[in-house]
Amino acid sequence: MFGLTDYPDAILRGSALGILTLIWVILVVRVIGLRTFSKMTAFDFVITLATGSLLASAASVTEWTALVQACSAILALLTAQVVLAILRRDSRTFQLLIENDPVMLMHDGKILEGALAKTRVSESDVLYEIRLQGIQNISDVRAMVLESTGAISIISGKADPTEEVMKEVDRCYSPEKRHTARRD
Repeated sequence: MFGLTDYPDAILRGSALGILTLIWVILVVRVIGLRTFSKMTAFDFVITLATGSLLASAASVTEWTALVQACSAILALLTAQVVLAILRRDSRTFQLLIENDPVMLMHDGKILEGALAKTRVSESDVLYEIRLQGIQNISDVRAMVLESTGAISIISGKADPTEEVMKEVDRCYSPEKRHTARRD
């Protein structure tokens, strides 16, 4: 690619193309904005992974056309992310097409077994998240929600969460089961 012998050419190619592609990604991200690498939706996560993969492949190309192709693909993916984010923001119908609603996993200290089954979340996962948040008593959990990103959020304390906070959360699963300690 640079007309050198194999090893020097490979070293120069990897270094130069890696830096060139990184600069390209930084420029595109600066133009597109802060949301580029957020994890707001599963689609955002996929875009982040794909961009990283394209960046890595661009650093190892042997033809200039392959570099242009990788940089074009990065631009296309990040542009598609912007377009989809705008459509998602402006249309609830479109939002429902490309992502899942958050699902309530616990309510008022009770594990919602139907929700766990539907989302394939285990009781161990629920208990782990409670411990991770430093909550000492399961009855302090007002709501636990599996968000559309796959993250789990917990609302604890004395007061129930407001309807505004729980606006798009799917709360339809039952029967409810109060957690009891297992004796294995």
